[in-house]
Amino acid sequence: MALPPKFVGQKLFAAAATVQQGHHTLELYLDYVCPFSAKLFNTVYTSVRPVIAEKYQSKLQVILRQQIQPWHPSSTLVHEAAAAVLKLAPEKFWEFSAALFKQQKEFFDENVVNETRNKTYERLAKIAGNIGVDESEVLKLLLISDKPGEGGSLNSGNGVTNDIKFMTKVNRVVGVHVTPTVFFDGAEERSISSSFTAAQWEEWLQKNVI
Repeated sequence: MALPPKFVGQKLFAAAATVQQGHHTLELYLDYVCPFSAKLFNTVYTSVRPVIAEKYQSKLQVILRQQIQPWHPSSTLVHEAAAAVLKLAPEKFWEFSAALFKQQKEFFDENVVNETRNKTYERLAKIAGNIGVDESEVLKLLLISDKPGEGGSLNSGNGVTNDIKFMTKVNRVVGVHVTPTVFFDGAEERSISSSFTAAQWEEWLQKNVI
């Protein structure tokens, strides 16, 4: 599936000039508060990424698709934070995702239930600040006003609401539900799971990225 230019930060090695028009596409549909998504992401980011950089960068593009899981209310908030980083510093998106997955338990249901939405945004913006993204600018995109918006609207959203709507629309088109889900060249790749080891990833890449 195509990737809008404004979401280019979702692509691993987004700035690489070596990616050719005939490349394969690997899409990782992940939720930041899903433990299984964290497991898959961590393997890809720490162990598989160097292999792709060395052997497959001219043949394969990898895209992280943000998949909100609404039964965890904080899922929307953490994905909004990632969308804010994507807007402000797309080159930091994967690094922010790594930091967010590392701290994901801080945003599980029991750890957000007694704080306000804007307070959660403050904690998320701080994570962005820790990796070199302007914390105040991230927070500015996330905060929800307690005053009526234009025309008296009381449901105006924030600075990344439209981006979140678009991402959700795209994911619904392909019918993704569970996380993690992996697509390869536009079709669901059910052989890949969160339990894939680095060695299994390497074997899969050797067989499929040709």
